Amino acid sequence: MSLYLHFIYSFLATLGFCIFFNVPKKDLLYGSITGSIGWTLYTYLNGISNSASLSSFISATIIALLGEVFARINRKPVTVFIIPGIVPLVPGYGMYLTMLDIINNDFNSAAKTGSDTIFVAGSIAIGVILVSSTAKLFKKIRSVAKMSPTQK
Repeated sequence: MSLYLHFIYSFLATLGFCIFFNVPKKDLLYGSITGSIGWTLYTYLNGISNSASLSSFISATIIALLGEVFARINRKPVTVFIIPGIVPLVPGYGMYLTMLDIINNDFNSAAKTGSDTIFVAGSIAIGVILVSSTAKLFKKIRSVAKMSPTQK
């Protein structure tokens, strides 16, 4: 499937999750764009590197950056854009396969699939935390720089 179709389908899927998560109507476009860019980037990078963890980390980082930018533009909380944007990246199929392997007593396959799923989920979390922490650090530095010398 072409990347254009991935973009369109992930846009529609993220739009559905934005509606489900009660994102304000005027922010639906921003939330949907965040998710579709993240998923399309993940698909592209996974095709090049064949590493789901690396692709997830980079995509989650870009989603978090877009969320921070859109939050500043629209004066909304960052979670309004990040949560629906990350939903397409969540390794639900890997979790399903892990549980299916456990039910079928295929513990070797369950361990491999489960560890891959945990690495992908961890990569997503690290990408979001890295951007969030960096944004808070810049915000703190900017607020200290704006203080008068007597306030410091």
